[in-house]
Amino acid sequence: MSRVIHTGQALVDVVVEVPDLPDRGQNVMASSATDYAGGAVTVLLAAARFGADCVHAGAHGTGPHGDLVREALGRDGITVSAPPVDDLDTGICVVMLEPSAERTFVTTLGAERRISVDSLGTSGPRPGDLVCVTGFSLALDSTRDPLLAWLPALPPEVVVVLDPGAAFAGLPEDVRLAMLEVTDVWSSNAEEAEELLRALGHEPPSDLAALTTAVAPLLRGDAVAIVRDGPEGCAVHVAGETSYVPGFPQAPVDTNGAGDTHTGALLAEVAAGTAWVEACRRANAAAAIKVTRRGPESAPTAAEVDAFLAGDDRARA
Repeated sequence: MSRVIHTGQALVDVVVEVPDLPDRGQNVMASSATDYAGGAVTVLLAAARFGADCVHAGAHGTGPHGDLVREALGRDGITVSAPPVDDLDTGICVVMLEPSAERTFVTTLGAERRISVDSLGTSGPRPGDLVCVTGFSLALDSTRDPLLAWLPALPPEVVVVLDPGAAFAGLPEDVRLAMLEVTDVWSSNAEEAEELLRALGHEPPSDLAALTTAVAPLLRGDAVAIVRDGPEGCAVHVAGETSYVPGFPQAPVDTNGAGDTHTGALLAEVAAGTAWVEACRRANAAAAIKVTRRGPESAPTAAEVDAFLAGDDRARA
């Protein structure tokens, strides 16, 4: 079976729950503070809980944060292919979580940025494997340069998946173009897709299906494009056709990691042979469950999604 390989940054999310954000120079009291493994870990945990064979090809540190990341991956049977970076710990992302479930981030840099062509190569991608790239990896040369040297050399049967993130549209044009030329699957939220089209001089369509259709020609060959719109679901363009896949709105507790959970569940389903539209439906359900749980490590299992869908009238329609 195809594997899900992630090249992105595995960080420690330090989640602090706050009543609101402080004014500049002021203080606010948090009601809780919890450390979680996050970043690429969230995608991989979701994929593993859907039964995929998963590999983290990114870098990880020597220290308590690196230990936390490796422990979280190990609990779900996810392989860490590269050795730890000597004398440098994994970085953190401070996540300020408001009662509305809105999040604000402050991120540090650590061992997760110390990748190379050789370290990426330890994952040994095989034909049919799905290799995930995050746009945040392309924002700094320490991760961008090795990735853009390594990706074009992969076997053509390896599927390169881009989760562009907020950083992608603002990258230099040559970096964006180099990444799009090797991208087989685009998976983003609507805002990220709109920002890319604007960066290329196009006015983005307001309709989600039309927006997804507009992204697809920017990618390599007969690529697949998925664009999410939170509780509204997503649209998927595959084999020349675009389908809207409704979501499952929930009362959110914590939206941190919902998009990554969607991506991980989606790729695990595709790796197992599920058609793209049905994989998106199940990924929508996984993200819906995720937002009702706290922390980025709370992705559901495939069995939990089965039960959720069995109890939802729209899912049975």
